Amino acid sequence: MLEDVEAGKVEHPGDLPALVLAYVGDAVYELVVRCHLVESGAVKVDRLHKEAVKYVNAAAQARVLRALDGRLTEEEAAVVRRGRNTKSLHPPRSAGIIEYRHSTALECLIGYLYLKGDIVRLGEIMKTAFEAAGTGKPPGAGRRAPEGNVD
Repeated sequence: MLEDVEAGKVEHPGDLPALVLAYVGDAVYELVVRCHLVESGAVKVDRLHKEAVKYVNAAAQARVLRALDGRLTEEEAAVVRRGRNTKSLHPPRSAGIIEYRHSTALECLIGYLYLKGDIVRLGEIMKTAFEAAGTGKPPGAGRRAPEGNVD
């Protein structure tokens, strides 16, 4: 999936401000999640949105960052720290400040990897994201049949 996306190659993405990396990472993360859902068979827009929200929210993204603990290179960990410690101009409305900072850190890492052109590593991070943020299953998998009289 990510092989089809032409990664922007910025010579020194680590020199960019953390919020710029997070800005790009937010867009890349959302796009990859949407493509994953479409490839998984979800085709109704309302369903796509409901499923995407399971992955694209501060709490889910904070879970992803926790799942990456101990799996990051020193370089990646430094980018995550920069993203986590940066102050945003917009305080979170639906998340606690810690979750919000962790989600910003994840977006920062994703933006960094994308701008660096490291699509293979970005794919590994997104695989972890699908496992940690969601169920790790395609939309609708494992859904229970409605209860009641089914004669």
